[in-house]
Amino acid sequence: MEQQTNQEKPYNIDSNIEAALSYIPLVGIGVFVMEKENKFVRFHALQSIFYWVAVLIAQSIASTLTVVFIGIILVPLVGIAAVAGWVFMMWKAYNKEEYELPFIGKIAKEQAYK
Repeated sequence: MEQQTNQEKPYNIDSNIEAALSYIPLVGIGVFVMEKENKFVRFHALQSIFYWVAVLIAQSIASTLTVVFIGIILVPLVGIAAVAGWVFMMWKAYNKEEYELPFIGKIAKEQAYK
């Protein structure tokens, strides 16, 4: 039996759906690893990874500020903003738009289109 050197994705879906699904936490990592050809999908998967890392950092900072009572308001606001951003980015990807988030979008685009 001959081994394949060119691994193919175990799924076959439209690129806009694949890009939108990549915004589900941790799915973006798998999509980025599996997708070798489609730059649009790679961009959204990488932007998703950066987005969720930024959300985790923001949540950590907000939680730390709970000690000074500012975090009591910030923690839920960061959570609401994270969900709103998540839905927004999934919608943009589904509609085949390459919307760049501030700061991380440019980095993701540079890396995805290398």
